[in-house]
Amino acid sequence: MTATSVDPPTSELVTVTVSTSDTIVRVAAAGEVDSTSAPVLREQIDAVIDSGAPEFVVDLVQVTFLDSAGLCVLAAAHRRAGERGMRMRVLASSRAVIRPLQITGLWSLLGASEVSAQSGAA
Repeated sequence: MTATSVDPPTSELVTVTVSTSDTIVRVAAAGEVDSTSAPVLREQIDAVIDSGAPEFVVDLVQVTFLDSAGLCVLAAAHRRAGERGMRMRVLASSRAVIRPLQITGLWSLLGASEVSAQSGAA
């Protein structure tokens, strides 16, 4: 007998969009970033880093859950961006995202900013 997965497909957990305005690239995630969906976020951020954009924003305003896998994606992206002389900014608005970043020390390392849910990337 084969058991079926009770987990929703990754596409239902998180949506990641990338947009560009002037010289800033925005990677916006919406939904849950966990061990299942974090690779989707990592793939999009890696593509932005590989593009060589001088600055990019990771907008987590619409993220409702962030676990250690998501934190690892952000820390690795920060390291890679720094190695290439790129500036990475992180925006968040909910306690579900802000607290894990604060507890781990990533809030200050990433220079994250708290924004209102309505404002998004500034």
